[in-house]
Amino acid sequence: MKLNELSPPKGARTARKRKGRGPGSGLGKTAGKGHKGQKARSGGGVRPGFEGGQMPVHRRLPKRGFCNIFAKKIAAVNVRDLARFEADSVVDAAALREARLISGKVDGVKILGHGEITQALTVKADQWSESAKEKIEKAGGKIEAA
Repeated sequence: MKLNELSPPKGARTARKRKGRGPGSGLGKTAGKGHKGQKARSGGGVRPGFEGGQMPVHRRLPKRGFCNIFAKKIAAVNVRDLARFEADSVVDAAALREARLISGKVDGVKILGHGEITQALTVKADQWSESAKEKIEKAGGKIEAA
């Protein structure tokens, strides 16, 4: 088989529908738009959400909640994810970013206690759970405020 002998499988490529090109095409005359009316006109149709003058659903339903502009984005990292670091190493935000455990713009790092850890690490974080602290210290490591 050569490159010039390659062809797509049968039925993979179909010709586009040429609307309004005579009765033989099956889409002649009105080109599939029916007879007259707003939707048959050029540029016709109504905007999304328009319900014919009736109060639209997005205005009938009440607004809910708000977006807290002062919220801090805290990245969560589990103890099991710290197992990839070598023993006696310092694990801080930069190390976590390098290991691709956190990404994007974050205001802090919180260590959570899911999983197990065997090597002693010095973990520098902004927040941590009691179970995470327990597991890190049980493995011979320590946890410090970043």
